Amino acid sequence: MELFSLILFAVVIGLLLSTFRVLREYERGVVFMLGRFYKVKGPGLVIIIPIVQQMVRVDLRTLVLDVPTQDLITKDNVSVKVNAVLYFRVVDPQKAIINVEYYMEATGQLAQTTLRSVLGQHELDELLAERERLNADIQEILDKQTDQWGIKVANVEIKHVDIDESMIRAIAKQAEAERERRAKVIHAQGEEEASRKLVEAAQHLATQGEAMQLRYLQTLVEIAGEKSSTIVFPLPMNLTEGIAKLADAAASEDR
Repeated sequence: MELFSLILFAVVIGLLLSTFRVLREYERGVVFMLGRFYKVKGPGLVIIIPIVQQMVRVDLRTLVLDVPTQDLITKDNVSVKVNAVLYFRVVDPQKAIINVEYYMEATGQLAQTTLRSVLGQHELDELLAERERLNADIQEILDKQTDQWGIKVANVEIKHVDIDESMIRAIAKQAEAERERRAKVIHAQGEEEASRKLVEAAQHLATQGEAMQLRYLQTLVEIAGEKSSTIVFPLPMNLTEGIAKLADAAASEDR
């Protein structure tokens, strides 16, 4: 009799202890009554009727999920390995518990398939240079599909893109060829601009005979400054005429 009383007392104490639950600020409790959804409780002290009610805890904090490395083929038929990290949180505890069995695992599997599907539609250059846009595209798709699970996908970040060694060499050659092409284009543009300026200068000098003669004399001075023992330079007739005019003007001033 005493043993029965002790057992009954222990059962009553256990039921009383299981009646009171404490949920932290970032936790919610999804309560079921006789197997049917009753309500979402918390945070703080929560009273659960033993046997009749059951409660499932749900964490509302942002969760970090590491998406395993995925093998995929890009739009330009390049085999790469990509992994990413996913940030999400539960915004509707009722949907997260009732609409999906394990929302953490379901979100991870969906992230893997979406990563392969989205990145496989782009070329390698886009995958390397436009990560922010691809991150936004993956985040938008995941957010729409997980909305029925009461989950909000906050961010998706592509971490590593591993390429085969042969492809790395090919990309390096492509980048070198692109730099050479740009250098030749810039050089050609400079030559074109210089030729236009020379034509403008020649046209201007053609209308100013004195300026042409001064330019001729300046060229003679520049050549004379070089280490040349003999200089053969053609002397245009208009230059002698200009010099004669200058001499005549100087002589008239002396008179």
